[in-house]
Amino acid sequence: MEELRSAAEAVRENLNISSFDEPAVRELAKFIEEQRTTMPAEEQPGVINALGCFLGECIIRSFGGYWYREINGLVSVRLQGSTLINPFVSVERHLLHGVTDAVVAVFREAAQAPVSTLRRTWIPLPLPPRRTLST
Repeated sequence: MEELRSAAEAVRENLNISSFDEPAVRELAKFIEEQRTTMPAEEQPGVINALGCFLGECIIRSFGGYWYREINGLVSVRLQGSTLINPFVSVERHLLHGVTDAVVAVFREAAQAPVSTLRRTWIPLPLPPRRTLST
């Protein structure tokens, strides 16, 4: 999914943002709000994809995770455990529908994602102390 990381880097450079973190996401939200009423409809799908890549990369670099392509072809960010976040939907909600906190909210939700409770089978479980039965 190198093309997604490349698109995110291009957005970062074009918006003159120095990192992939929460301040960068706030700058992204500010940019979307400034552009959303004047952006031609034919440009919106490409902009949503590019900005979604940037938001996804901010989530990945801040909280771990990776780009994940589902069986149906949809691309999202998979965090630890089974949490999936679709950054493209959040960008679309802000850009097309004016949900001004959509990108910042999804970033903050990623911070709250539960940590995986899966245990590796090769790690031995500590055994409880032996109990004796009293007669």
